[in-house]
Amino acid sequence: MKKINNLVFGIMLFPLAVFAQQMDYSKAIPFDPSVKTGKLENGLTYYIKKNAKPENKVDLRLVVNAGSILEADDQQGLAHFMEHMCFNGTKRFPKNQLVDYLQSIGVKFGQHLNAYTSFDETVYFLPIPSDSPEKLEKGFQIIEDWAFNTVLTPEEIDKERGVVLEEYRLGLGAGKRMQGRYISKMMHDSHYAERLPIGQKEVLEKFKHQSLINFYKDWYRPNLMSVIVVGDIDVAEMEQKIISHFSSYKNPAKEKPRKIYAVPNHKETFVAVESDKEASSAQVQLLYKDYGAPKPVVNIGDFKNYIVEGLFSTLLNTRLDELTNSATPPFTYGYSYYGGTFARNKKGYQSVAMSQEDKQLSALRVLVTENERAKKFGFTQGELDRAKSEFVASIEKAYNDRDKTNSVNFVGEYQANFLEKEPVPGIEWTYQTLKQIMPLITVQDVNGLIKDYVKEDNRVIILTGPEKAGLKKVTEQEVLAAMKVNADELKPYEDVAVASSLLRNEVKPGTIVSRESNPKIGTKTLVLSNGVKVTYKNTDFKNDEVLFEAVSLGGSNLYSNADMKKVQFANGALAEAGFSGLKLNDINKFMTGKIARVNPYIGSSTEGLRGNATPKDLEYLFQMTYAYFTDLNLDPEAFEAFKQKQSSFFKNMASQPQNFFQQEFYTYLNKENPRFNGVMPTDKSWDDTDYKLAYNKYKERFANAADFEFFFVGNVDDATIEAYAAKYLASLPTSDKKEKAVDLGYRMLKGDLKKVVNKGTDPKSNVTIMYYGDAKYSAKDAMSMQALGEVLTIKLIEQLRENESGVYGVSARGSMNKIPNGSYNFTIGFPCGPDNAEKLTASALKELQNIIDNGPDEKDVAKFKEGELADFRKDSKENRYWLSNLTRSFTNGNSPEDVLKFEEMVNAVTAKDIQNIAKQYLTKDKVIGMLMPEIKS
Repeated sequence: MKKINNLVFGIMLFPLAVFAQQMDYSKAIPFDPSVKTGKLENGLTYYIKKNAKPENKVDLRLVVNAGSILEADDQQGLAHFMEHMCFNGTKRFPKNQLVDYLQSIGVKFGQHLNAYTSFDETVYFLPIPSDSPEKLEKGFQIIEDWAFNTVLTPEEIDKERGVVLEEYRLGLGAGKRMQGRYISKMMHDSHYAERLPIGQKEVLEKFKHQSLINFYKDWYRPNLMSVIVVGDIDVAEMEQKIISHFSSYKNPAKEKPRKIYAVPNHKETFVAVESDKEASSAQVQLLYKDYGAPKPVVNIGDFKNYIVEGLFSTLLNTRLDELTNSATPPFTYGYSYYGGTFARNKKGYQSVAMSQEDKQLSALRVLVTENERAKKFGFTQGELDRAKSEFVASIEKAYNDRDKTNSVNFVGEYQANFLEKEPVPGIEWTYQTLKQIMPLITVQDVNGLIKDYVKEDNRVIILTGPEKAGLKKVTEQEVLAAMKVNADELKPYEDVAVASSLLRNEVKPGTIVSRESNPKIGTKTLVLSNGVKVTYKNTDFKNDEVLFEAVSLGGSNLYSNADMKKVQFANGALAEAGFSGLKLNDINKFMTGKIARVNPYIGSSTEGLRGNATPKDLEYLFQMTYAYFTDLNLDPEAFEAFKQKQSSFFKNMASQPQNFFQQEFYTYLNKENPRFNGVMPTDKSWDDTDYKLAYNKYKERFANAADFEFFFVGNVDDATIEAYAAKYLASLPTSDKKEKAVDLGYRMLKGDLKKVVNKGTDPKSNVTIMYYGDAKYSAKDAMSMQALGEVLTIKLIEQLRENESGVYGVSARGSMNKIPNGSYNFTIGFPCGPDNAEKLTASALKELQNIIDNGPDEKDVAKFKEGELADFRKDSKENRYWLSNLTRSFTNGNSPEDVLKFEEMVNAVTAKDIQNIAKQYLTKDKVIGMLMPEIKS
């Protein structure tokens, strides 16, 4: 932190007039010189950047500047339908050959390969290996075919109707019903209100084939397209590929104009108060729409304004966060920002909150009050200085990791440049310019914004929430009354002093007793004078990242059944109390501009702490760790505030059919488990909760630091880690007691069971098929079980989605665990129409039985291996992967060196292994859970 503070304060020592003279605000923002960009004669725009992370991978993206807003009345939903068709057969990849080929080179459908359709654009994602010319060429063939050579046969179109209608079905529910009623006010008199991307059910069911073909011909054209290539590639070679694959295509002779639809202004304040019996939460949204179209960010003056807008949001949201963390929180969460609406060409200022179901008006009043307070009194210099330091710290982290940034992070920037003319100056220019501009931004600059944001016209207020007996519905008049705040009664925000330290107790350092190293996996281990073990791995994956976890065996399984029920929902409140006598707001204020965090947790079999920091702020992570072990606050007020927020969050969750199903299904399966206390807390759960007991149990769990092992992965050096470990970890209280993971013996119901839960009015169902039980854990069996899930998913997509058109998505997942007991779990899940639930369940089980009887296809086993190895090669260059490996090895009691055999283990999996694991575990004792709509009387 000192480095960045010295940098900023050093700049501030110079007279502002000097910088004002040097800063030419009219100077254009440059385009990142590391990006090759151009436009073909037919109008297609391209962007190419060489980026080596992840290595041997390239992200291809096809961006079409056309979405649902351009649909004719008989095409509502066809922009999105067209997106689906691109995966269902092209000139070079007929039928399902495209997905089949990509899976064979390690690209997973849905997880890697994907697309989206919005009002204004349709975007296709294609990450592929770049380790061979053939794969690169195939990648370009695919995006070329998507753009111009999709095969739209009547047979394939009709086949896909079912899949798209299933996706439409997925979106049904309280949210969609309420949105359907308020969107005409939110987007008043705008075409956007009539062109939601999912479209109209009647159109999707009955549209003529030619309507889809017309949409493709009209809008999939070169001058509305961009091809983006970022990855481990040769730039000149990629440019030639774009030229060779896309230059020959022409725009239509009579091309339709790409119209920009307006969002008209309005004098009225529109109020929408909507409720629904299945609404799971109460929300408030206050929107002030701009009068005109967004001003493009072109020059340095525009860039400064952009930064000022960001600082304003940070300042106001910090105040809202402080209210949320107060003893009497007005809402579960609240935030304000200036940004986009549904429409690309309309921005606005928005304030949003989630409140208790009967406190929407008071939540709205708080949002309005804080806006008015900022408008009348502005912000303090101290607040602005902290917000600036937060901004600088964030951008500095990105700058420090500029050569270690994943390709996918760049692709979105170039897409925004193509679609919305957002600048792409690159991180070097951004960081250097930010350093110069930041000292020139004054409190007056930030305070002036809200006067333009908040007005009495072009205003929309939307309240959504549950509908139930005894809950009075808010009226429009009450909403308008809540908007009227007497500015004369407001007082300025009081900026309390920032704490001087995270610790209040003296730290008595220990020493390092011994040092060990493991050159095979690049780790070093310190044994401290109090018995604590610290294992760390220095990597070069990120320049500005250190990840941390401390873990110990034990967890809440060491609590009695009665105690467990009393503390289960209080554990989340423990960190909300803060530490070292500091409240959460004090800690957040102190940590402004510093990037370090630590969160304690108590699981069923383990407890620990997780966190991350930049190398320069690493000491704060150690201080937080020390405080969580030795000086956690006991604060009943903080618990009551937490309970209030959590209660409002969960109170109506069960009204949502899927949540209700989870509650009923797992209550049924755990009816013989005396520790089971529901999936979600109820009023009774809160009444039975004992915060003081939870606090005491936490103190027990964290009383012996020697029972933990501390792991660090990232840019750490020996001297730093040794100094902090000796000071903050060797000083922690310890004992000789060592705990183990305890198996309490409780299990979910076994047998061939079926549980049907009826909830909801929409024609929506969800099917869960589960196999689980005790098993002797082995790494080989665990890999085979995982492989079974992957290969069955491939088959389920082929059968249930492609052949039967019965689902939008379906998956199977298999895993094995070692602690607290050896076990296996295998789950198949999919949403569908109620009329198809039984048939599709039978189809899914038939696909599984085929693997049990005959084993999986060899080509599907090969797809699993390619996908798994591709993920491994990418993930093994990430700090998160290595931290997970170290902690998992500790809890499972195996060697962390086993990771070196991972590729060998994957390659060793055979079709016979997968068949055997299916035979051994998935031939009996299955549990089927079905969510079905309510039965109409």
